Amino acid sequence: MNEHMEPDQCQVQEALGILVGKWKPIILLHLLKQGTQRFSELKREIPQITQKMLTKQLRELEAEGIVAREVYPEVPPKVEYSITDYGRDLQPILEAMHEWGQKHAQFKKERA
Repeated sequence: MNEHMEPDQCQVQEALGILVGKWKPIILLHLLKQGTQRFSELKREIPQITQKMLTKQLRELEAEGIVAREVYPEVPPKVEYSITDYGRDLQPILEAMHEWGQKHAQFKKERA
């Protein structure tokens, strides 16, 4: 364990506060993999999410500086979302969580 990670000064909650939400990791992984996407493209990639929830999650990620939203003055309006350079720092964390999740699923399967 990192010697600088003191339990009473733990910032894991801060990180989880940004990532917690059923859809945020999935949205981030799509933006990391696909690059810039329009709202409708993200909605198509994640058909189980409601339009309202996708909007909410994107706004929260945008407020944290993880996702950038660009609106083009067209009719109808064109809106694109992309991961910021700052947001790209989450990629190794998401990959590590995915790998651990796979191990845990296997662990649970073996215990059943």
